[in-house]
Amino acid sequence: MINTKKTILFILHLPPPIHGASLISTFIKESKIINQTFNAEYINLTTASSLNDIGKKNYNKLITSIKLYYKTLKSLLTNKHDLTFLSITSHGPGFYKDLIVVVMLKYFNKNIIYLFNNKGVLENSYSFINNYLYKFVFKNTKSIVNSKFLRFDIDKYVFHDNIYVCANGIPLANREVEDNLEEKGERNLVKLLFLSNMMIEKGVYVLLAACEILHRNGCNFECHFVGDWSDITKKEFNSKKNEAGLGHCVFAHGKKYGEEKYHYLHDSDLFVFPTYYHNECFPLVLLEAMQFGLPIISTNEGGIRDIIEDGKTGYLVEKKDASSLAEKIEFLIKRPEIRRHMALLAKKRFTEEFTLRIFETNLIKILNEAMRLRKDINFNT
Repeated sequence: MINTKKTILFILHLPPPIHGASLISTFIKESKIINQTFNAEYINLTTASSLNDIGKKNYNKLITSIKLYYKTLKSLLTNKHDLTFLSITSHGPGFYKDLIVVVMLKYFNKNIIYLFNNKGVLENSYSFINNYLYKFVFKNTKSIVNSKFLRFDIDKYVFHDNIYVCANGIPLANREVEDNLEEKGERNLVKLLFLSNMMIEKGVYVLLAACEILHRNGCNFECHFVGDWSDITKKEFNSKKNEAGLGHCVFAHGKKYGEEKYHYLHDSDLFVFPTYYHNECFPLVLLEAMQFGLPIISTNEGGIRDIIEDGKTGYLVEKKDASSLAEKIEFLIKRPEIRRHMALLAKKRFTEEFTLRIFETNLIKILNEAMRLRKDINFNT
């Protein structure tokens, strides 16, 4: 029997380290439906071994990069691909590393589609050199972004029709997500949850300052921080927490995965994510919170507006504004009926828009269309 399936070379950021882009890459690589639909080949684009290693130069990353280029060249010489899918870094050292991969793909006249799980093209395009390189990278290619609110980052170089929008999705929790919203609505102690890497730009200290305001206002709450230590150390965090007099109601638990992570999501009443992270696009933690029926308070960063319906499934507050954050948290602490209504809407929205199966289906549709429309691709100047 003749194999009529199209062949795609996926060049992806795979873990470690674990972050949004590497998780999405893992979902793609392990997807049964994607691997059944296409003949898929995978190459790992990652050279950093930890979160703190990202953006830094060292000998190990150089060796890993050389191995990456060798694997890519070998694949291009020995295999025929109908499409090359590259999870490209938008700027900085990662972009220049990926640029060498792009040069190889273009030399072999490959049909290229980029996936962006980060942003920064527009901000870095005003450099003469970067502008020239971006024109080269984007010429005769297509791109996928996570949200319509992220088109702006690349539409200087890519026509609107050549930018696809594909919202991220996540797997269903590997246990039943119990409906315990009534029980939560009756308890006096409201549990807040922050789930992400412990980074300053993720809003850790903004939330800590908001907790200090809530404590002064007499709110009955606990705030649980779950995530790997990054540019914030455990010692620094505990010092600030204790200085603010929050030792009895604020707790940091370190990184948690699987059932341990699900425990915190299931046991919480409200998810708080005051991020201003420069690479924030479409945070998977928000989808996890929605799956567990949690109202979310976050910021208008990246594509978050496409996840949270402001006033319906949660609230969006100004970045770095602890007072506004505390105000919204206190509002929901004192109104369990609104929390419950938002929780139901959040859970429903997740089921209808953000499951892994929906992501896989949408991505397959985009990839098939990208292969059909190989010709007549152009770019903006």
